[in-house]
Amino acid sequence: MKVLSLTEPYATLIKNGIKTIETRSWKTNYRGKLYIHASSTKIPKEYKNNKELMSLVDINDLNYGNIICSCELVDCVEMTDEFVNNVKNKNKNEYITGIYSNGRYAWILKNIEVLANPIKAKGHLGIWNYS
Repeated sequence: MKVLSLTEPYATLIKNGIKTIETRSWKTNYRGKLYIHASSTKIPKEYKNNKELMSLVDINDLNYGNIICSCELVDCVEMTDEFVNNVKNKNKNEYITGIYSNGRYAWILKNIEVLANPIKAKGHLGIWNYS
Protein backbone atom coordinates (compact mmCIF):
# COMPACT_ATOMS: atom_id res chain seq x y z
CA MET A 1 0.00 0.00 0.00
CA LYS A 2 1.14 3.56 -0.75
CA VAL A 3 1.53 5.77 2.34
CA LEU A 4 2.24 9.43 3.05
CA SER A 5 3.63 10.45 6.45
CA LEU A 6 2.54 13.77 7.94
CA THR A 7 3.34 15.43 11.22
CA GLU A 8 0.48 15.96 13.60
CA PRO A 9 -1.98 17.63 13.69
CA TYR A 10 -2.15 17.38 9.88
CA ALA A 11 -2.67 13.62 9.67
CA THR A 12 -5.55 13.78 12.16
CA LEU A 13 -7.06 16.78 10.36
CA ILE A 14 -7.21 14.61 7.21
CA LYS A 15 -8.63 11.68 9.19
CA ASN A 16 -11.33 13.97 10.58
CA GLY A 17 -12.23 15.30 7.11
CA ILE A 18 -11.21 18.88 7.94
CA LYS A 19 -8.19 18.85 5.61
CA THR A 20 -8.81 17.56 2.08
CA ILE A 21 -5.90 19.31 0.36
CA GLU A 22 -2.34 18.39 1.27
CA THR A 23 0.06 21.16 0.26
CA ARG A 24 3.55 20.25 -0.88
CA SER A 25 6.56 21.88 -2.51
CA TRP A 26 6.73 18.97 -4.97
CA LYS A 27 4.30 17.37 -7.36
CA THR A 28 3.41 13.73 -7.74
CA ASN A 29 2.11 11.78 -10.71
CA TYR A 30 0.66 9.14 -8.38
CA ARG A 31 -3.14 8.86 -8.33
CA GLY A 32 -5.04 6.29 -6.34
CA LYS A 33 -5.46 4.91 -2.85
CA LEU A 34 -3.17 6.52 -0.32
CA TYR A 35 -2.86 5.79 3.37
CA ILE A 36 -2.11 8.61 5.80
CA HIS A 37 0.51 8.02 8.48
CA ALA A 38 0.83 10.26 11.54
CA SER A 39 4.57 10.52 12.10
CA SER A 40 6.03 9.98 15.53
CA THR A 41 7.47 13.52 15.49
CA LYS A 42 5.86 15.67 18.17
CA ILE A 43 3.98 18.78 17.09
CA PRO A 44 6.48 21.48 16.11
CA LYS A 45 6.35 24.58 18.29
CA GLU A 46 5.19 26.85 15.44
CA TYR A 47 2.13 24.61 14.92
CA LYS A 48 1.39 24.38 18.65
CA ASN A 49 1.51 28.18 18.91
CA ASN A 50 -0.96 28.55 16.05
CA LYS A 51 -4.18 28.73 18.10
CA GLU A 52 -6.37 28.90 14.99
CA LEU A 53 -4.88 25.67 13.62
CA MET A 54 -4.89 23.84 16.96
CA SER A 55 -8.54 24.79 17.59
CA LEU A 56 -9.48 22.47 14.72
CA VAL A 57 -8.28 19.30 16.48
CA ASP A 58 -8.52 17.69 19.89
CA ILE A 59 -4.94 17.17 21.05
CA ASN A 60 -6.04 13.91 22.75
CA ASP A 61 -7.12 12.55 19.33
CA LEU A 62 -3.63 12.57 17.81
CA ASN A 63 -2.13 9.25 16.66
CA TYR A 64 1.66 9.42 16.65
CA GLY A 65 3.41 6.63 14.73
CA ASN A 66 0.29 5.11 13.17
CA ILE A 67 -1.34 4.74 9.77
CA ILE A 68 -4.75 6.17 10.64
CA CYS A 69 -6.83 6.50 7.48
CA SER A 70 -6.98 5.98 3.76
CA CYS A 71 -8.06 8.32 0.99
CA GLU A 72 -7.94 8.69 -2.77
CA LEU A 73 -5.33 11.04 -4.17
CA VAL A 74 -7.33 12.26 -7.16
CA ASP A 75 -5.30 15.20 -8.44
CA CYS A 76 -2.15 17.27 -7.98
CA VAL A 77 -2.58 20.90 -8.96
CA GLU A 78 0.11 23.55 -9.24
CA MET A 79 -1.13 26.50 -7.22
CA THR A 80 -1.79 29.82 -8.87
CA ASP A 81 -2.75 33.06 -7.18
CA GLU A 82 -6.33 32.37 -8.29
CA PHE A 83 -6.28 28.88 -6.73
CA VAL A 84 -4.85 30.20 -3.45
CA ASN A 85 -7.38 33.04 -3.25
CA ASN A 86 -10.23 30.64 -4.02
CA VAL A 87 -9.28 28.33 -1.11
CA LYS A 88 -8.64 31.29 1.20
CA ASN A 89 -12.03 32.87 0.45
CA LYS A 90 -14.18 29.73 0.29
CA ASN A 91 -12.77 27.46 3.00
CA LYS A 92 -10.91 29.18 5.84
CA ASN A 93 -10.28 25.93 7.75
CA GLU A 94 -8.73 24.31 4.67
CA TYR A 95 -6.58 27.39 4.12
CA ILE A 96 -5.14 27.42 7.65
CA THR A 97 -4.23 23.71 7.43
CA GLY A 98 -1.75 24.16 4.58
CA ILE A 99 0.93 26.32 3.08
CA TYR A 100 -0.71 28.02 0.14
CA SER A 101 1.45 30.00 -2.27
CA ASN A 102 1.96 30.34 -5.97
CA GLY A 103 4.12 27.53 -7.39
CA ARG A 104 3.45 24.99 -4.63
CA TYR A 105 1.25 21.92 -5.19
CA ALA A 106 -2.18 21.00 -3.90
CA TRP A 107 -2.77 17.27 -3.54
CA ILE A 108 -6.53 16.76 -3.72
CA LEU A 109 -7.81 14.04 -1.37
CA LYS A 110 -11.25 12.40 -1.54
CA ASN A 111 -13.07 9.43 0.02
CA ILE A 112 -11.35 9.59 3.40
CA GLU A 113 -11.92 6.43 5.46
CA VAL A 114 -10.82 6.08 9.07
CA LEU A 115 -9.10 2.80 9.92
CA ALA A 116 -10.88 0.94 12.73
CA ASN A 117 -7.48 -0.25 13.97
CA PRO A 118 -4.54 2.10 13.37
CA ILE A 119 -1.41 0.38 12.06
CA LYS A 120 1.85 1.04 13.94
CA ALA A 121 4.53 1.98 11.40
CA LYS A 122 7.77 3.89 11.05
CA GLY A 123 7.30 6.82 8.67
CA HIS A 124 9.37 7.80 5.66
CA LEU A 125 9.78 10.81 3.42
CA GLY A 126 7.76 11.04 0.21
CA ILE A 127 5.19 8.45 -0.79
CA TRP A 128 6.36 5.10 0.51
CA ASN A 129 5.24 1.47 0.43
CA TYR A 130 4.00 -0.43 3.45
CA SER A 131 3.58 -4.18 3.15
